[in-house]
Amino acid sequence: MSIYLHDIPLSTAQDHLKQSLEAAGLWQVLGSETIKLDENALGRVLAEPIWASISSPHYHASAMDGFAVISENTSGAGPSTPLTFPVEAESAHYVDTGDPLPEWANAVIPIENIESLDENNNITQAIQRPASIRIRAAVAPWSHIRPLGEDIVATQLVLPSGHTLRPVDLGAVAASGHQEINVARKPRVAILPTGTELVPIGSKLKSGDILEYNSLVLAAQIKTMGGEPKRYPITKDDFDLICNNVLDAAKDHDLILLNAGSSAGMEDFSSKVVEKLGQLLVHGVAVRPGHPVILGIINREGKQVPIIGVPGYPVSAALTTEIFVEPLMAKWLGRRPFELPTEEAKLTRKITSPAGDADYVRVAAGMVGGNLLVAPLSRGAGVITSLVQADGLVVLPPGVQGMEAGGKVHVRLYRSKSELERTILCIGSHDLILDLMAQFLTESDRRLVSANAGSQGGLIAIKRGEAHMAGSHLLDPENGEYNISYIRRFVPDVPIKLVTLAGREQGLAVRRGNPKAVHGLNDITRADVQFINRQRGSGTRVLLDYHLNQLGISPDLIHGYHQEEYTHLGVAAAVASGRATCGLVIAAAAQALDLDFIPLFQERYDLVFPQEYANSQLLAPLFDLLAAPGFRTAVSKLAGYDVSMTGNVVLDDKF
Repeated sequence: MSIYLHDIPLSTAQDHLKQSLEAAGLWQVLGSETIKLDENALGRVLAEPIWASISSPHYHASAMDGFAVISENTSGAGPSTPLTFPVEAESAHYVDTGDPLPEWANAVIPIENIESLDENNNITQAIQRPASIRIRAAVAPWSHIRPLGEDIVATQLVLPSGHTLRPVDLGAVAASGHQEINVARKPRVAILPTGTELVPIGSKLKSGDILEYNSLVLAAQIKTMGGEPKRYPITKDDFDLICNNVLDAAKDHDLILLNAGSSAGMEDFSSKVVEKLGQLLVHGVAVRPGHPVILGIINREGKQVPIIGVPGYPVSAALTTEIFVEPLMAKWLGRRPFELPTEEAKLTRKITSPAGDADYVRVAAGMVGGNLLVAPLSRGAGVITSLVQADGLVVLPPGVQGMEAGGKVHVRLYRSKSELERTILCIGSHDLILDLMAQFLTESDRRLVSANAGSQGGLIAIKRGEAHMAGSHLLDPENGEYNISYIRRFVPDVPIKLVTLAGREQGLAVRRGNPKAVHGLNDITRADVQFINRQRGSGTRVLLDYHLNQLGISPDLIHGYHQEEYTHLGVAAAVASGRATCGLVIAAAAQALDLDFIPLFQERYDLVFPQEYANSQLLAPLFDLLAAPGFRTAVSKLAGYDVSMTGNVVLDDKF
């Protein structure tokens, strides 16, 4: 009988799957195979332990170029009491590194400690023909010798079963006398993308089309886990066709990943496929992203094959594979599940979480003032770049409805601590130059990570000691100056260095041809114009409010004033998609999405540095970059930027 459950806890869903696989005899290593020991064995998991069949070395070997001698015969040799030995058997015998040691010898004298007594005092001739050698120091027994079994002794355990083979392991296996090894069979995983709206990579896109790349990501994940993936072609939303393809995949695969499209009702469609072909175990798990996960078992001619209905959104799909598939692959291969290193960190921004769900939050990370800081990235389940940018995951358990800024969390790190120590963490206003700067800084062994929190959010992060720098373009309506008065207000006790990154142009982005004939701020009050705004606290929002006030325009007259995006590109995307008629952006954002741009204002965008970091080795390459002609040239090629002020120091507080 099916266990049809909705929104059950993650641990309960995992237990249901485990118990069902145990009952089917599938919660174990699937099988093994014998393979040749070569470079193709890299990454395979041993199904049996490796016991040494020979010792290494399997003879006493010289560890140096020199002369084999009897140690006891060298006793008494010293700087003023040299001893002489004829180069002959059982007296002194030349050996190269790795040569077998003569049976009568028990030590080697390195060649650099030998004096030749031939007529030309030529050590080479002493090696090539009988001669005499002189030494001025005694050698202890077994000096400069690799004894039999120094590395490996026959019958000893070299590697245990369940071990994933590394390059050095291949050498150890070979040294212990093996030409073949027994490894766990790779689990075969079928990946079936479904959805009428899906189109293959490389297709010419029309409205409503969605590129199908989930299967590419899932296949790469499976390969990394040690499995053997097979990507099936896209199956349209045809119930019988999907059923037939699932049954076909069940013939010769150990696991089926049924990746639903994002069309309405597809979640139920997938569950009905599983119910018809086998047993539905779980329908919906209290985890985000990844809520609509489906777990089941397909029955085909007496063979039982687990099936996982993977959500269509990219982030949900990738994290579902990490959460449910990786432990299963580990069991089938006989290895330990992958475990990310976990560290305690401080949260830079408040996050909210659904009350009953395990919430997987992607974060950027950096070391600031000796503390590990994490900044939440975009939460959208379709934002695959949030996984690309993520340095780690913070998992909030069910019942936790969020965390306040400054709270302590445990982060599962994708990156090493050394990488994080080379990371420059920037929190504040969004600007396209920061992405360009990040690319340039890779050449100086630095990572630049940006978290978009608005200009005021960046200054607050500086005050809390949560960032190395902040991007800011806050206009003071009293004097027309940028940033300084806000710095004094938000970070009065922190010595600051304020440096101009660039001048830039802000204006209204509209669709090509400007179909609504929007030409200025007066037009955004019209009933037929839908505006898209930046978030409260951003420099662009401050700039807009300043000019609205100058024109006597009330925000209440603007349709969409309270609809917010966190980046210039987000605003531009809203306009390009038709969600908004216009929005205030920098020129480069409009250009990036092929929009028309109506220039309105010039502004200055600055970088705010606490002095303790401005003078650090970590940021030294960044200041070098601001003065680099190549960087300035690259910035000037972006629309709407002025680099004449780039690198100018506006404020330089002293300690």
